[in-house]
Amino acid sequence: MKKIIFGITSLTIGGAERVLVDIANELCEKYDITIFTIYPNGEFEKNLSNKIKLKSLYNIQYKELNKIQKVLKSLQVLLQQKGIYKKYIKNNYDVEIAFLEGAITRIFSTPNNKTTKIAWIHNDISKVFGNNLKAKIKQLFDKKIYSKYNKLVFVSNDNIKQFEKVYDNNIPKEVIYNYINRDNVIAKAEEKLDMNFDGNTINFVTVSRLVEQKALDRLINVHYKLINNGYNHNFYIIGDGPEKEKLEKLILEKKIQDTFKLLGQKENPYPYIKKADYFCLLSYFEGYPMVVEEAKILDKYILITDTAAREVVRDYKDSKIFENTENAIYNGLKNIIEKGKNEKDNITNNYDNKYIIKKIIELVGE
Repeated sequence: MKKIIFGITSLTIGGAERVLVDIANELCEKYDITIFTIYPNGEFEKNLSNKIKLKSLYNIQYKELNKIQKVLKSLQVLLQQKGIYKKYIKNNYDVEIAFLEGAITRIFSTPNNKTTKIAWIHNDISKVFGNNLKAKIKQLFDKKIYSKYNKLVFVSNDNIKQFEKVYDNNIPKEVIYNYINRDNVIAKAEEKLDMNFDGNTINFVTVSRLVEQKALDRLINVHYKLINNGYNHNFYIIGDGPEKEKLEKLILEKKIQDTFKLLGQKENPYPYIKKADYFCLLSYFEGYPMVVEEAKILDKYILITDTAAREVVRDYKDSKIFENTENAIYNGLKNIIEKGKNEKDNITNNYDNKYIIKKIIELVGE
């Protein structure tokens, strides 16, 4: 049985993390699967099949570290990549898959002629680290890192285009869209909500990490203007992240805490998506957001900005793509609020992406 190791920062709640769990559970009957994480005890670990092995570099969750510890751990990973690789990975696997940009991709790039090395790119590589000097240094460093892989996998065609603008290399590339277990999404959407949406107005739901990429500060500004101009509605944001305090402060400053709510991280966001009138992902940039595929499975009307997420809704009629500006988002939401509630109660989408598992099997070999 071929041995495959996937690497990821952790299996905490997130899109790439959820995709990896679903992929690993599908493949573990055919392959000997190991998942290596830098930080342990992610919420999604309990969703893994008992046939999947888990390894972790550290024995403490990232969120439990203080600021100094976070810096020291990051430096250790950066400076001791070869040592980490030799201890946990080297010569033990037929295929090594770095499933996320950043530290894992750097660790797994350590040379080993006995294995097939694959890097999985989930985001717009030209933007994911920002535009400051630190980001430029990372891009320069990672150009050499990616050249050490046998194959590069992207979750969207747009991601390949952006990658090639930054890193010019001849490594074989292909697109494999995110895999989702449809039945799990539908079943979990039936679980009871711990709150009630306001039935007298329109309710928008966004599920995302609270990071700059997701443009939630811009969304707060749009919401504030709409409310002030008499376009009543509610926004519910599910997720957590480093921008939380900044966003909470902005919500309080604008006195919109009754209509713009940060609900925090939810292991099961599907009942919220299902009960909302619209699902939104109005980011500055995206890769191939799994949460939009999940909203499609739940037959929701989807609103996105013009990012790589357009690939997700290209054949989905119940969607709108806004120009990626504050003014365009304001006008788009205003028009929707003026039209009133969107009634879509039945799950009718026959979404099936088993073909993605076949593509992954072709990628790693029988």
